[in-house]
Amino acid sequence: MHTSAWEEERLSVAAIDRRAVSRIDTDILVVGGGAAGVAAAITAVRAGLDVTLIERYGFCGGGAVAGLSGTVCGLYAASEFDRGPQQMVFGFAEEFVEALSARGGLAGPVRYGKTFTRVHDPLMWRETADDMLATAGVRVIYHCVAVEVLLDGNEAVAGVMAWSKQGPLEIRARQTIDASGDADIVAMAGLPNFVGDNGRVQNPTMIFRLGNVDVEAFVAAYGTDTIMPPSVSAMISEASASGGYRLPRTKIWLFTTTRPNELLCNCTRITGADGRELNTLLHADFSEAEFEGRRQVRDYARFFRDRLVGCENAFVNDTGVQVGVRQTRQVEGTSKLGNGDILAGRKFADGVARSPWPIELHSGSKPRVEWLLDDVYEVPYGCFVPQRGENLLVAGRCLSAEHEAVASARVTAQCFSYGHAIGHAAVIAVRDRLAPRQIEGRDLRMLLNRDGARLDA
Repeated sequence: MHTSAWEEERLSVAAIDRRAVSRIDTDILVVGGGAAGVAAAITAVRAGLDVTLIERYGFCGGGAVAGLSGTVCGLYAASEFDRGPQQMVFGFAEEFVEALSARGGLAGPVRYGKTFTRVHDPLMWRETADDMLATAGVRVIYHCVAVEVLLDGNEAVAGVMAWSKQGPLEIRARQTIDASGDADIVAMAGLPNFVGDNGRVQNPTMIFRLGNVDVEAFVAAYGTDTIMPPSVSAMISEASASGGYRLPRTKIWLFTTTRPNELLCNCTRITGADGRELNTLLHADFSEAEFEGRRQVRDYARFFRDRLVGCENAFVNDTGVQVGVRQTRQVEGTSKLGNGDILAGRKFADGVARSPWPIELHSGSKPRVEWLLDDVYEVPYGCFVPQRGENLLVAGRCLSAEHEAVASARVTAQCFSYGHAIGHAAVIAVRDRLAPRQIEGRDLRMLLNRDGARLDA
């Protein structure tokens, strides 16, 4: 067989890291420090187990902080009637919200179409997570990335090999929780997974903060609903058509924040130069998204200064550390949350989390929102249990869910709830020497209710 010169050169090059390998043995390893990872780690360590959390950034928060999503969505019921905020999600989500609020890092509920959300300060989010993790006794390793999975046999996960500035880390764990957001450990292990709707994902977004805003004048002009009125969408459409601005999305969300004279802006729509929805699993797409996101931020900020009341002297004071990622790779679970389960408000005997949040499909110039009114749906435990493989659970937005279902199920309050449930599941698996798929969702539901989750309320 003919071997190319490039292939011969590649075969002659060895991949080497001559630094010493450090080993850590732990009961439970959590990969990823987003809302789900933080909740899972704290829940498990409170049960008396040794827990290690690794996170690629120097802080926790995932999409809520690095992606600057800036809101805790999914706490409150949606309704056609103005009943005020009706909280539907409790447990660890409520605990974190209360701790964040006590630090002054969380605003009160604000109108979000037919429901409510709460805007947080991302710096306070980081500090709240730091404090809760340290108080609980979780071993946290920041600036650390899993690069390989350790397998005992073909499909039994025994931990990961990780990269750190110190050198390679061999982390051995009795149970591993993939809270990476992208099902990275699932993919490394070669376990069943899928990407979006036959590979098509929702586009990423670059969220930013706008300072020096006359918030009082802004609210007087556009109201308290964070989804901007049709008049603003019409102005964006007209300005974009005139050629003076690059504004690919007309339906936008602008939030007042915990800080004075500031708006949190969710308005960009990042697609590739070829028109594709960019998939941040691909390094070229991820890089293109960062370039394009920052370009769009400047045009939207300029449009706001030129056209929106209260923004005449505004400036960009921050963007996300990275683009906000809505959807990438997901695990094929023993159960799958269906598109129809959301608007039907479906309940499950093994439901371990509940959600009142709508389906938000961010595609085209106008995102589509479909509401579940005066109700919640539940997410079954099997959505976090891989179809194959041992000693592995997932938590967070990489759950097993269909394309439209994950457009509801991915938000922050629910990710807290998933981590809460899967933290308990990992503890049971370790203590009772059970495979995760042998654990009954009903038993988890009982433990969660004991923790104040109110799943049967």
